[in-house]
Amino acid sequence: MGPLPRTLELFYDVLSPYSWLGFEVLCRYQNIWNIKLQLRPSLIAGIMKDSGNKPPALLPRKAQYLSQDIKLLRQHFQIPIQFPKDFFSVILEKGSLSAMRFLTALSLEHPEMLEKVSRELWMRVWSRDEDITEPQSILAAAEKAGMTIEQAQGILEKISTPKVRNQLKETTEAACRYGAFGLPITVAHVDGQTHMLFGSDRMELLAYLLGEKWMGPVPPAMNARL
Repeated sequence: MGPLPRTLELFYDVLSPYSWLGFEVLCRYQNIWNIKLQLRPSLIAGIMKDSGNKPPALLPRKAQYLSQDIKLLRQHFQIPIQFPKDFFSVILEKGSLSAMRFLTALSLEHPEMLEKVSRELWMRVWSRDEDITEPQSILAAAEKAGMTIEQAQGILEKISTPKVRNQLKETTEAACRYGAFGLPITVAHVDGQTHMLFGSDRMELLAYLLGEKWMGPVPPAMNARL
């Protein structure tokens, strides 16, 4: 028997474009590196409030940089990411509370679907400029990810229950305890130590911590594009 896989926790919110980048890279490497990936749906608004941070797009120079950065990252990561047309409405007004509660309920009831549904929600908001706040929008994402309408409706009916609301709150608070001031964060548990890495651009450092080989955001073993 080889060494046991190291646990990686990925705390993310589908409202965060950089969370999508980190998510896809770790999903690509989860069958290449000796890791056990745990997806942890969290609420970026709660983390921002707790840490006193603000969205970078609120600063004009950062917003300008962010727009250009996303265009380059789209090519480099081979992920069809692009800005929503009404960016501030999507990010600052509509938010992601219902979507993240849905993913939280999904993690409790059907964890095997969490990766695919998370991806579809990102595809909606950060690729096709579609809504992720209305119930029908969330159901459409779940169905496209492979859930039956009955399964998806059952999960949707649970998003306002105390169990789901408390779970999302607890996961968000856990991210804060690790030191999060935004998302994504990757928490690596290696040799009895815990390392928190912020953002989607620390994967080379993560590989170093794990003693694994970094082969870029699109490793040779992964042939399919999104």
